Amino acid sequence: MFNYCCQINVKKFSISDIENLIGIKAHTIRAWEARYNLVPPKRTPTNIRFYDEDDLKLLLNIVTLNEKGYKISRIAKMDKKQIADLVLQFQADWNNDTVQVLHLSDAILKYDEIAFSEILSGCIEEMGLIKTMDLVLFPLMKKTGMLWQTGAIDPSHEHFASNLIRDKLIVEIDKVVKPVKDKPKRFLLFLPEMEMHETGLLFARYLLKKCGMDTLYLGQEIPYADVKKVVTAYRPDYAFVVLTSLNLGKDINKIITKVMDHLDIPLLVAGSLISEFDILVHNQLKPLKNVCDIVDFLEEL
Repeated sequence: MFNYCCQINVKKFSISDIENLIGIKAHTIRAWEARYNLVPPKRTPTNIRFYDEDDLKLLLNIVTLNEKGYKISRIAKMDKKQIADLVLQFQADWNNDTVQVLHLSDAILKYDEIAFSEILSGCIEEMGLIKTMDLVLFPLMKKTGMLWQTGAIDPSHEHFASNLIRDKLIVEIDKVVKPVKDKPKRFLLFLPEMEMHETGLLFARYLLKKCGMDTLYLGQEIPYADVKKVVTAYRPDYAFVVLTSLNLGKDINKIITKVMDHLDIPLLVAGSLISEFDILVHNQLKPLKNVCDIVDFLEEL
């Protein structure tokens, strides 16, 4: 658990919190402080070191410039406004996924819907949705979800980001002109009980529509008994689920088995949990560990 405390609604971050939030090692942050007096921590009355939200945002900007090739010695000579103005100039470097993840992280911390939406739209316009999901949004959501679970950020931060991403995905799905395909396969898309994160499932719907497949989208937390009824009525060729929520526990194979008990068709399973655990082999089960796996599977149909 990350250590943080609040006083008058001001969040205080330890150096380990900062390390996990921005991906820079604690010893590097200490070195910046020792050599250049760069973002020195504050101290509590009991002499415990901490960083506040302004420090975190400044460090995010510093990391962004460093990623763009600016030496820390040069950054240390700038004031906060110069750093912030320079970072804004690099925001349009859409193909630098590391920079965009940092910009989006900063927008999440500020609850800045305009900035978040502009950055996301720019990435999609320049990189395409598939590359944006793979290199920017999935890494961002994984980090955000982890930080929410450990308490380093508030649940509202994750909900803020997830809902904006969901809205954007729905817009992108609506834009797709579904190609005419001879005898398209039918897919049933749903999330099982206790799984509420729709982003991956919506992205799967986008990919399936682009490939000309037919889909029935049920959304989140579908009761197992209902799945069986829908399969009987819709007669899909495949079922597709995405597992990302840590609320599901560590026995992912138990969840997958329970889903398969209510199906008589092949099951496609994607999501971050699939890449983190060993999935049992089953002839009716197809684990898809990343975006490339999903795309390759669909191209082979």
